[in-house]
Amino acid sequence: MTKGYWVAFVDVLDPEGYKAYVAENATAFRKYGARFLTRGGQGENPEGQPRSRVVVIEFPTYDAAIECYHSPEYARAMALRSGKSIMDLAIVPGYDGPQPEGSADRI
Repeated sequence: MTKGYWVAFVDVLDPEGYKAYVAENATAFRKYGARFLTRGGQGENPEGQPRSRVVVIEFPTYDAAIECYHSPEYARAMALRSGKSIMDLAIVPGYDGPQPEGSADRI
């Protein structure tokens, strides 16, 4: 089964208030097997206008990623985030198809 990913672009407006959201979202993320691949920090934005933080979260399946977002546990976290940040979020399935030839040799 294909993994699922949350790809979020976030501007935190109230860093102190945002801490409650971070503490609460851990409940939903643990339940649905989430794992942070990136969580903000230094980055480069060569194209477009992303927000100040880029967060990528991996889930064991695409269905788990969707279910987590719609869960009561994450709803509680979202309520704590309201007014503390602006977020653009995409939930996408992983890709298991063909890759450019020889790409595994270059990684």
